[in-house]
Amino acid sequence: MWPGRLLMTRSEGTREGSLEAPTRHPIDWQSDDYYHEPALFEELERVFDICHGCRRCFNLCNSFPVLFDAVDESESMELDTVPKTVYWDVVDHCYLCDMCYMTKCPYVPPHEWNVDFPHLMLRAKATRFKKQGASLRDKILASTDSVGKFAGIPVVAQIVNATNHSKLGRKLLESALGVHHKAPVPDYYSNNARKRLKHLRGESDIAAEATASTQGKVVLYTTCYGNRNRPEMDEDLVAVFEHNGIAVALAAKEACCGMAKLELGDLDAVASAKDINIPILAAWVDKGYDIVTPIPSCTLMYKQELPLMFPDDPDVLKVRDAMYDPFEYLMLRHKDGKLNTEFAASLGKVSYQVPCHLRVQNIGLKTRDALQLVPDTTVEVIERCSGHDGTYAVKKEFHDVSKKIARPVVNKVKKAGADHFVSDCPMAADQITQDLDDYDAGHPMSLFRKAYGI
Repeated sequence: MWPGRLLMTRSEGTREGSLEAPTRHPIDWQSDDYYHEPALFEELERVFDICHGCRRCFNLCNSFPVLFDAVDESESMELDTVPKTVYWDVVDHCYLCDMCYMTKCPYVPPHEWNVDFPHLMLRAKATRFKKQGASLRDKILASTDSVGKFAGIPVVAQIVNATNHSKLGRKLLESALGVHHKAPVPDYYSNNARKRLKHLRGESDIAAEATASTQGKVVLYTTCYGNRNRPEMDEDLVAVFEHNGIAVALAAKEACCGMAKLELGDLDAVASAKDINIPILAAWVDKGYDIVTPIPSCTLMYKQELPLMFPDDPDVLKVRDAMYDPFEYLMLRHKDGKLNTEFAASLGKVSYQVPCHLRVQNIGLKTRDALQLVPDTTVEVIERCSGHDGTYAVKKEFHDVSKKIARPVVNKVKKAGADHFVSDCPMAADQITQDLDDYDAGHPMSLFRKAYGI
């Protein structure tokens, strides 16, 4: 037990007695000790006991209700009589959104209790993957590049999309792979974003104007989802950036950022993706380019997870420092007087869901700030999880829980009666709009382009 834990503040628990910002320790994933199961379970028990005594995170993901219910239903009503199998249930319900760490937990480092719940769950996932591997379903869902390349073949794309829109096809998919028949799944495009934007390969001819905080020229990391499932999102980003005099280039090659593999616990695969992407992106930074990516999870991968996995790799750190959320970049340009604020159309009332992986970047609500520059436009911000979170919502065993997590967002959008609903995460947008009438799963960059009339 941890006496007094409910009354203790973050500052009271630090040796310095200060309200320091949360800090993240590097992930020691390359050491044998990281995968030592007895040590893992000792740490799980320590952290779970702290969580049980605090319970501030009861309304986040389902990991915490699973843990707290197990404790309350145990013989002693303490962690010591909770079956160890429940620990893995807690791990499986964590999708590494980071919300507990960034918004709720008073015991994160530099607090002496040193609680990092998401990265402890990552350690558990990695330990299990190292020992047992993963199911065929989970391997397929995490192999975004392989699946996307196959599903992007012209004839195959038509078959895949038709199957995904068919009730029979979805039932077969659920039976064969455990992908819930009602979960939103994306279409695949053979004419993907990298094909549509191939004219951007190589350095841009646009005369870039740097500011105090931006180079004025960016290389677009299209992301596997943006490239193959939502190519118009990348096209809209390019149109908006070029409309603002920002030069945009496209790298000759890119691979998945590795977030799906991270959530699976396959850290060696994350390292392999890093070995493809980082040298290419670092070379663009050396040419004087910044980097933008339209998906918050991919941005976070380069800003946080890879630097914590490879803290001594100078190219990883170089890419981290040059990586931007697109609206973060536009608002930095606006701060220096370089954003075009001549809009052709108002947007009316916008309901905007802020994805978890954008919130934890600690950059503020830059998407909201940009949209509110459009005349006669108001933005209602919804800072609640969509419940989608990578592959979690499409899995048969988790889909219903994901919809429960999403329900407050759905209800807020319905109550707002807005003209538009958008989310920076297209997967979150699909999850929400599936339960809404008369709303498309929009991306705020597409809405911004509409406001410009370009």
